[in-house]
Amino acid sequence: MSISPRRRRRRRPQPRSTGELLAQFTDLDGIPLTPPGAEPDQPIEQGGRRSGGRRGGRLRVNQATAPGQGPREPGRGWAAVDASRRAPVYRATAAEVGGLFPLLAANGVPAIGARLGYDTQSGGAFYVHPTEWVLRGMVTNPNLVVFGEPGRGKSSTVVALMLRMMLFGVRSLISGDVKGEYTPLLRALGITPIALGRGSPHRLNALDLGPIRTHWTRWNVERQREELTGITARWTRLLTALAEAQGYPPTVTDELVLATVLRRLVGATNGNTELRPITIPQVVAHLAEPADDLWRELRFADRRQFLDHTRPITDALSNLVVGPLSGLFDEPTNFDLDWDAPVQSMDLSLLRSRGDQAIAVALTCLGSWSSMITDLHDDGGADSGVRIVVRDEVWRQMRLGLRAVQAVDSDLRLSRAERKIQLLVMHKPSDLLSVGAAGSQEVSIAQDLLALCSTRILLGQSTRVGDELADDLGLSEREQAVLTGWAMEGPGRALWKLENRPGMKIQTVLSATERATFDTNAGLRGDRRKPPHTHTAVEALTSHNTTSNPEVDSEHAHNAGHPTGSAGVNGTLTNDALTEER
Repeated sequence: MSISPRRRRRRRPQPRSTGELLAQFTDLDGIPLTPPGAEPDQPIEQGGRRSGGRRGGRLRVNQATAPGQGPREPGRGWAAVDASRRAPVYRATAAEVGGLFPLLAANGVPAIGARLGYDTQSGGAFYVHPTEWVLRGMVTNPNLVVFGEPGRGKSSTVVALMLRMMLFGVRSLISGDVKGEYTPLLRALGITPIALGRGSPHRLNALDLGPIRTHWTRWNVERQREELTGITARWTRLLTALAEAQGYPPTVTDELVLATVLRRLVGATNGNTELRPITIPQVVAHLAEPADDLWRELRFADRRQFLDHTRPITDALSNLVVGPLSGLFDEPTNFDLDWDAPVQSMDLSLLRSRGDQAIAVALTCLGSWSSMITDLHDDGGADSGVRIVVRDEVWRQMRLGLRAVQAVDSDLRLSRAERKIQLLVMHKPSDLLSVGAAGSQEVSIAQDLLALCSTRILLGQSTRVGDELADDLGLSEREQAVLTGWAMEGPGRALWKLENRPGMKIQTVLSATERATFDTNAGLRGDRRKPPHTHTAVEALTSHNTTSNPEVDSEHAHNAGHPTGSAGVNGTLTNDALTEER
């Protein structure tokens, strides 16, 4: 039995002192500008050995195969100057570099979700996934709020987030596209948006039953009673909010009358196996011509007392039938939404000619309808999941009165339970002050909505608006300077603030296809660019989408100094994109 000789233990090299490291990192005299290992190739002997090489003479398997300036092909990282000749090349261990540069650190956001851009402070890629942030304890709710002046990139940031979250199974619903800014995205994805307003044949019943009609026969009696109570309460809140928008504050008795009329019209009191569709004109007719058993059930002395009491709310709801919104929300729904599509939108840009109040009423109807539809559709279905609900210019809806503000407040508070990511888009914090009189309950609730949005996306603002945001969100002087300085220097620059965490300077990066699709200035140029709508465009928007691989951060950090737009959809900057930019 032979005993193998003791293996010689390799002696660890002594670490260099701080003085030696500083001298080698600061003294450039005598340091060669050629990268190490750039000696001319030695002839290769027979058997795959290199003469004059290291001991054993075998070839290294990790020899550099690319030239110093990179491959001369588009998108392969070619540079006009050899990178090794721009600055000296230093070598040090991780422990030594950490001692010399101890303050270099990432932003703390995990590499999970949609890759939206890069952090300009650390150079690393920036990923967004609000629900994962909640599960990891980084925030308390998944809601987001976006502030920014016009032209600073609010819409492109929101659309890029929606588009890239599709790969993670997150669908989106634009509950009222006031300016039609999201329509090009839907057309590029092959989806037809639903337009309401002048010249559109689409009609939306604000009291539509939606999927509840198909589910009704499959539910037991207890489940039917529970769902009917919920949908009746939602309809009652909607009608009272619409009445308040006409200048009449409904009373508790009015709410009881509406709930009773709705239950009678839908067929719940007669024990029907199927529910009947109802519309707002039918509700108005039952209030104007009440049956005898109706006013008796509601404990009115006689029919005249019932009519006198319900006249204000009857007239308020009648304005929806004969006013500027006549024919939009008082007829049966004549379209079907494809709930399997990754995004759906309600385009209200055609309503601008009917006034701000018409848009506000439409937003209220759409908010209630879409919330009810998504709740029922996502209830235990195979395709149920997290959904982003975009509320663009939500302050218009909240101007209708207290109940409209309470409806938005309720949706934000129930976002986690309902598996929704509520995304509010506004210009400035003072938008919330315009929902009511100073010191009113409406303004108080509206200001508290910011506390229900854990993630704040703050794009470029003026100094005055920056002061408002600093007071409302508790920004530091440094964060406020970023908001009014750096963020104003280009579109897509934003200060991302997750609750009380320090703000992050994030640059949203768009590909050429995305820039063409999200172009909100096309109308100013006079020649509207038609967004791509072929399968090739769809693949360009989605196939190279975001990743959740933290290994790509180093590549992105290397290219982080380039301006916005010089990147693919996944945020990786490329030379062909730079060439196209020039």
